[in-house]
Amino acid sequence: MSSVCCGTKKQKLNNSYSNNVDRPLNGYKETVAIPDMCYFCFDVLYCQLHSMDPPQTPNFTNEAYPLFVTWKIGKDHRLRGCIGTFNAMHLHSGLREYAITSALKDSRFAPITREEVPRLTVSVSILQHFEEAEHYLDWKLGKHGIRIEFISERGSKRTATYLPQVATEQGWDQVQTIDSLLRKGGYKANITADMRRSIKLTRYQSEEVSATYNDYITQRC
Repeated sequence: MSSVCCGTKKQKLNNSYSNNVDRPLNGYKETVAIPDMCYFCFDVLYCQLHSMDPPQTPNFTNEAYPLFVTWKIGKDHRLRGCIGTFNAMHLHSGLREYAITSALKDSRFAPITREEVPRLTVSVSILQHFEEAEHYLDWKLGKHGIRIEFISERGSKRTATYLPQVATEQGWDQVQTIDSLLRKGGYKANITADMRRSIKLTRYQSEEVSATYNDYITQRC
């Protein structure tokens, strides 16, 4: 089950989110994300855009983790797609799937084109260390990603998530991050202190690695 991780630009707080996701267990090993994972994502996207056979099986670990793939473009690193899953997936198939899904099927954006590829940067996020928070502020900016569950004004359960880097990149404090995430999850009513306190929050950490297209070409030469 796929999840969209972040907003399109600063101050845009109204992206919808309706996916329910399974919570993985703790206990994953550290130092998993390596640059080869980014190069593999570029391989996958290149082959897809040029109607070529998929790339060969990569050499990095094929253990199972929750993961996200993020594409950004240009010197200002404008978001072009970010989708992942909280279900632990074997990395070879998971990165293959979400490299394409995030590049071509993020509903917030038009699909990435061949012409854009030379200006892309890709990031792979491996999610670990999931913990139930005691309250909606029981997490640290820049350290934790957060996933919230809440009841909408219409009485349905909704969920939404931000990766650890999103809040600091946007310049938000904790309350602003929570409010943004509620809007992202589709909450349209007035956000009160009681509403924030009703949230069920799970915090997690992310091991992230990034590579530009130039990094990719240099490595492949």
